[in-house]
Amino acid sequence: MIVIAGGVIVRDNKVLMVKEAQNKCYGQWNFPAGHVDELEKITDAAIREIFEETGCRVKLTGVLPIYCADAEDGQTRIHVRFTANILEENIKFDTEEILEVKWIDIQKLKNMTRQELRGYDKNIQFIKDFEDKKIYPLEIFGDAKYNI
Repeated sequence: MIVIAGGVIVRDNKVLMVKEAQNKCYGQWNFPAGHVDELEKITDAAIREIFEETGCRVKLTGVLPIYCADAEDGQTRIHVRFTANILEENIKFDTEEILEVKWIDIQKLKNMTRQELRGYDKNIQFIKDFEDKKIYPLEIFGDAKYNI
């Protein structure tokens, strides 16, 4: 199982998006997100991934409903998207990973095709959840660690 954490960052009815450079999704738009590292808190992973992919420092403000997806490679992926506010906007990114970072109008995003938007169904649902204000408190992620 793989856990993916990232952000849905909305300002002035626009969403901060990244255009992917990876071969499997080259040129598709996505929310800034990536894998949670071993022993990393999911909230820390979201902040790190947003920074790595956009150069922006953010403060998480809530969490959208969590989605589970089975990928073609047989791996189950848990997708967690946090809402966030920009603390410091300094757009910069690794061009081997990201082609472009851009604020995209929500309506334009909702009108994108499956070829334009990575993980189309999941990402459209994240936008719908955001618009429907299905945003939950960050406190649902406790800080306690348990040794097993």
